[in-house]
Amino acid sequence: MSPSWQAFAPLVVFAFVASVTPGPNNTMLAASGLNHGMRKTVPHILGVSIGFSVMIGIIGLGLGKLFEAVPQLYTVLKYASALYLLWLAWKIATSKSGSENSATSRPITFLQATGFQWVNPKAWVIAIGIVSAYMPQGNYLLNLLIVCLICCIVNLPSVSLWAGFGAVMKRGLRQPAILRSFNYGMAVLLVASLYPLMLENAHH
Repeated sequence: MSPSWQAFAPLVVFAFVASVTPGPNNTMLAASGLNHGMRKTVPHILGVSIGFSVMIGIIGLGLGKLFEAVPQLYTVLKYASALYLLWLAWKIATSKSGSENSATSRPITFLQATGFQWVNPKAWVIAIGIVSAYMPQGNYLLNLLIVCLICCIVNLPSVSLWAGFGAVMKRGLRQPAILRSFNYGMAVLLVASLYPLMLENAHH
């Protein structure tokens, strides 16, 4: 039985809003676009979109059930994610901009961006929400594949906007002090993205 595409319309809306709003991935992409340019950020962009879609697929195949059975694993992941994001914020805040940066650091690779999804709190929340709330129940494996493809297609241009924003900022802001301020701002946003995670911990 072929899937009803109308059933996926709410998913498209949710995936777009979740993908285009600020979060760790978009903050890092904006910083990468500014510090490395759009072309060198493409592997990072692809790693985010494909890695997130693969994550949804794996959660849909049963990993989410494992966290329900052993909630301590999710707790460990949350704290590890928070520490890693704080380290990334420090790296962004202390990175050099412009031509100096290219000699001392490299943009995030495809595999690094793919792996980052597994320590990204926002990615976890969205992926679990998609599987639990937007998955049609019939013909599960086919629908799971369609959901992964939809999320990848919607996510790719959404996150690309953030990398493009950073690249435009690089061309428009030439002064090192302003570029450093931009990196500081991105670092602060990355730390601020931990607020929902800390709020969740406070309620437990």
